[in-house]
Amino acid sequence: MNLPAKHPSPRPGQKERRLAREKRILEAAEKVFAEAGFGGATMQLIADMAGLPKANLHYYFPTKEALYRQVVENIFQIWLRAADVFDSADGPAEAIAAYIDAKMEISRRHPAGSKVWASEVMHGAPVIQDYLEHTLTEWTEGRAKVIERWIAEGRMDRVNPHHLLYMLWATTQHYADFNHQIETLNGGKPLSDAQWEEAKASVKQIILAGIGIDASNL
Repeated sequence: MNLPAKHPSPRPGQKERRLAREKRILEAAEKVFAEAGFGGATMQLIADMAGLPKANLHYYFPTKEALYRQVVENIFQIWLRAADVFDSADGPAEAIAAYIDAKMEISRRHPAGSKVWASEVMHGAPVIQDYLEHTLTEWTEGRAKVIERWIAEGRMDRVNPHHLLYMLWATTQHYADFNHQIETLNGGKPLSDAQWEEAKASVKQIILAGIGIDASNL
């Protein structure tokens, strides 16, 4: 009687080490792509930044494009989760304020990822155009319908939902894409915790007032 072959069980900690190594590669890739762009980045540069042999990169990501797309997808998924509040909040005041808070925190904690996305789009999205045409388009239309519902209910001023979303993206992501400029204007220092809170409060006040929402109670 032939018994099925038994595959060896993973060694203790093997999965954790694999996930840690993959995270290390993605963090290094995010920095290299942000600084050099897709064209200027190489797998060797990313391997050097991660402190790993280049063969390790190809084990996890067979091509530079596969690694790049994963970096782009990661930042986009973080942005998508930030917008979940549109579906769960009581109304536009709470939803948009929470979205601004979340997006500003993403810019603070993931500036390189935002720069990768911005550079890709400014160059005509040669690698992720399909992502823009499908995933981003569907997501944007879904958020626009929520905003249109709030307008119809008289809960905010009548504005073009797409332009409101563009303004939210541009304002919050400015703190990542132009963080060097902000630090220079801040005396050569990163914004402190208190300055970040002040920035978030200012952005919320300006945008919410501009669409007819009182932000004083937020």
